[in-house]
Amino acid sequence: MTGGGRPNPGVPPLLEVRGLAAAYGRSRVLHGVDLEVGAGEMTSLLGRNGMGKTTTVYSIMGLVRPRGGSVRMAGRELAGQPPWRIGRAGLGLVPEARQIFPNLSTHENLIATARTRRGGEDGGWTAEQVYALFPALALRRTTPGSLLSGGEQQMLSIGRALMTNPALLILDEATEGLAPLVRREIWACLARLKAAGQSILVIDKNIDDLARIADRHFILERGRIVWSGTSRALRANPEVVARHVGV
Repeated sequence: MTGGGRPNPGVPPLLEVRGLAAAYGRSRVLHGVDLEVGAGEMTSLLGRNGMGKTTTVYSIMGLVRPRGGSVRMAGRELAGQPPWRIGRAGLGLVPEARQIFPNLSTHENLIATARTRRGGEDGGWTAEQVYALFPALALRRTTPGSLLSGGEQQMLSIGRALMTNPALLILDEATEGLAPLVRREIWACLARLKAAGQSILVIDKNIDDLARIADRHFILERGRIVWSGTSRALRANPEVVARHVGV
């Protein structure tokens, strides 16, 4: 079921996932997932807990080896490649639960995995640019990651992913467990990144915020995409949210 087509039909998507299948042992989790993200587009992956959202992201990133299907980034097949190679292809992950380095300072976390743009291009993200995006981190640059608040850790996790200069930024549970004020800051950050042309794939439960800034949405249920469409179509079909996403 769909609610609107691609914003730029005829233009190849940046990320194209087709027929993605994955399992943990004998337990099949994904049953042929299809989704895509266009260049400069923000796309969400929605669904209740346990429907396969994180497994989809992990399969895209190579943290779970797909049992079938295709993952193409700018036309390049990545399915089955190791995570480091997928990262070098231009995908950056902000994982659920942040997973920062607790014994490293904020600044050390940022530079630990930093790399230049693909092909050795000049420019790209620096620690100072991350501090400009998240001023709270600038005040905590020497603080160990373990002593940061949950919101600061999430900002740091986003900043660390940006320091890899990704063509596609993927966020798993972007604002999960954060205070309302911090959630607003994260959404404002993502809106600024999108306005600057950053392609984004995001998992989150805050439908109103997602519908406000995302271009398209894919709803996952029991390892299958059951609905996709634009933000306008999502807002016009509250029954879809109630049926497949609501608690």
